[in-house]
Amino acid sequence: MSEPARGVVEPVETGRVPISPYSRARMRPVGSRREIYIWYTMRLTGVALFVIALAHFSINHFIFDPAHQTAEWIIRERWNQVFWRGFAWLLLMTALFHAFLGARMVILDYLKRPRLRTGVLWSLYILAAVLFVLGTDVIISIPTR
Repeated sequence: MSEPARGVVEPVETGRVPISPYSRARMRPVGSRREIYIWYTMRLTGVALFVIALAHFSINHFIFDPAHQTAEWIIRERWNQVFWRGFAWLLLMTALFHAFLGARMVILDYLKRPRLRTGVLWSLYILAAVLFVLGTDVIISIPTR
């Protein structure tokens, strides 16, 4: 076995998942394109979720006074505007995608039996689709004044 080049650190193998020696997180997949796209999507949704959630928190707690945010005010000022509905939908969908991609990775890492893994993954996909439809329906159909 040859020595790695100077300054190059080899990934650590923990079961099936190679772990990066730098960040202690999953290495970028080298297999199918679908896995690479999912790997990048997981990282992008994580960054987007951080930015969107921070913006949501800042807007709700620093820009607008929480003491004046009654249900009537929220309906009148926030839900009457397409921008705020779109912002809420974007936050919800980013959290949904990130959470379900994370759950998918955990299932792939820890479930070893192929039939059980396939069944659990299909259940996860169905649940994600149902929550996507319900979340979109709620945000679209909230009555305005």
